[in-house]
Amino acid sequence: MAEDTPPFRYDARLAGEIERRWQERWEREGTFHAANPAGALSGGALSAGFGAEAGRPKFYLLDFFPYPSGTGVHVGHPLGYIGTDVFGRYLRMTGRHVLHPFGFDTFGLPAEQYAIDTGQHPAVTVRQNADVMRRQLRRLGLAHDRRREIMTSDPSYYRWTQWIFLRIFNSWYDPAAGIADTSWVRLAPVDVKPARKPEPLYLA
Repeated sequence: MAEDTPPFRYDARLAGEIERRWQERWEREGTFHAANPAGALSGGALSAGFGAEAGRPKFYLLDFFPYPSGTGVHVGHPLGYIGTDVFGRYLRMTGRHVLHPFGFDTFGLPAEQYAIDTGQHPAVTVRQNADVMRRQLRRLGLAHDRRREIMTSDPSYYRWTQWIFLRIFNSWYDPAAGIADTSWVRLAPVDVKPARKPEPLYLA
């Protein structure tokens, strides 16, 4: 009977309200923001760089970037993100300065195929789908620093991946360079004439 129902019964509705209140507070107070020592993300003039995070051991926590090639997240996304979220919260509670950014892998065949299926340009579909995924991931209450989001189709990001690729592509392995540490591969630019025929460079 309705009159027998406790006034503050914990159910899905109340759980949702509690979760939303905390998520709004975390966003308002920047609970999961990781400050830079200087610059726009330093935390403002009052924080003086790292501020309260100065001197703490630093930890960089990175999730895999999802493909925003569908209309939302599926169970495989939170399966991984919840694990790193729990680990990041543990690190914060034990005194670490945790940088936990997030991003979207907006290049590649999944995004292109979704654009073909929907008849829209990939630049439109990935941004629309990323908006949906952001809203869904925020509802999960994950502790990402969303100010540091990356979209791999953003020219300010992929210009550097292209720069690195071109540096490697336009180089050859010089066996006469005298590599003391075999964990490093020494490359010479193609405009430097090798002393002998260069050996092929295989990237494992």
